[in-house]
Amino acid sequence: MSPSGEPFDPSLIVFAALAIFVVWKLRSVLGMRVDRDAPPPTQFEPRRAPVGPAPLPGAAPADDLPAVRPEDRWKGVAENRAEAITGLDAIAAADPRFDGKAFVDGARRAYEMIVGAFAKGDRDALRPLLAKDVFDGFAGEIARREAVEEAVETAIVAIDSALVDSASAAPRLNEITVRFAVRLMNIRKDKAGEVIEGGATMPVEELWTFARDPRASDPNWKLVATRAV
Repeated sequence: MSPSGEPFDPSLIVFAALAIFVVWKLRSVLGMRVDRDAPPPTQFEPRRAPVGPAPLPGAAPADDLPAVRPEDRWKGVAENRAEAITGLDAIAAADPRFDGKAFVDGARRAYEMIVGAFAKGDRDALRPLLAKDVFDGFAGEIARREAVEEAVETAIVAIDSALVDSASAAPRLNEITVRFAVRLMNIRKDKAGEVIEGGATMPVEELWTFARDPRASDPNWKLVATRAV
């Protein structure tokens, strides 16, 4: 019997024990730091260290980085044509030394040198720049002019654009065709110095094909074909 005189209820001891247990359990849970983003590691799944260098502050995730579009890989070098882009990719893969911008700059200089040397009839200047069959064609026209004592004067007013039109890679020969848009002034004179034709500035669009053996130690490309567009 209890001090108050009421009969003692044994179930109170059970309830009190349960209450003490619940309070202890709540304190043990509430006193822990819970990481809601990642569950605590278990004995069987230890936490792994991140692989690779940490990204710079503010850097975009790798998956969010924009991919380089095919037409941008050769921007300023080639026209937006599959024949040009895929061909240049193949040449660059086969020859790591290939530089598209340097090639186009060299093609511009070659155009000026070849046009100037052809007008002057300078075979020695043309020979190292041309493939044999192209040189033979140029030399034949120079010989014809010399036979009839004609003279040609050519001035390149401007090269408005020079872009790769097509390209191809082969084990023994890489070829690149450049589309030139230029303004030329040609004058053809007879043996008396009288103008036969020409004198006005004319827009000209031509396709010049250059070739090089990728195995060769000579880094220079040679002109192998020309045609007007």
